[in-house]
Amino acid sequence: MGELLEMPTDWTRALAIVAHPDDMEYGAAAAVAAWTAGGREVAYLMVTRGEAGIDTIPPDECAPLREAEQRASAEVVGVGSVEFLDHRDGVVEAGVPLRRDLAAAIRRHRPELVVTLNPRENFQPGGWNSADHRAVGESVLDAVNDAGNRWIHTDLLEQGLEPWPGVRWAALFGSPEASHAVDTTATMEIGIASLVEHRAYISALSDTDPETYARELLTAFAAMGGERFGTRYAATFELVSF
Repeated sequence: MGELLEMPTDWTRALAIVAHPDDMEYGAAAAVAAWTAGGREVAYLMVTRGEAGIDTIPPDECAPLREAEQRASAEVVGVGSVEFLDHRDGVVEAGVPLRRDLAAAIRRHRPELVVTLNPRENFQPGGWNSADHRAVGESVLDAVNDAGNRWIHTDLLEQGLEPWPGVRWAALFGSPEASHAVDTTATMEIGIASLVEHRAYISALSDTDPETYARELLTAFAAMGGERFGTRYAATFELVSF
């Protein structure tokens, strides 16, 4: 693996689109904290409410809990806009219906940068990526093109959603093909605090207290990114240009 390039900085609005509450917090939230601290606007869009994510809590009880945790988590990193699409957790399908929903969101928010999940089968060799992550990452890349074409999803025009061809990049995090990075040394503690807000979810995953769990996990990954980027900590992304 080679050295990483710095992520572009000549943008003002970003939209982060992920599958579940907590997805952003596993590495990307510290980068979001750096962006919002620099005056950039970032909004979050969750394709599901994460209702299938906690084995001991039924989905109808889990969804509002995870939504509340995500809103609190986003607030920690300076994100005030958090939306949910209500696709069913665990069985998200890449395809036209999801692309339409995502294109509508891109037209509403009009971002220059879209942040999303790695659509590949692996995070790293030997580590399988979830079906929801793959479906969302793939559909986001297609939806960026859809958002700029008025003859695709023409019903969006009837809703007053004019085409938005202004997305310049998509940044895929958790990618084995990472090419760029954001220095998160100064915002690492904020990123950790953001993940800690997912207390119910973390408690279902681990017997370790949420703060220790978040600190150990996030600093380990961020240190690997920082080693390639020449900083103490870094969030890494594969950058796709449009």
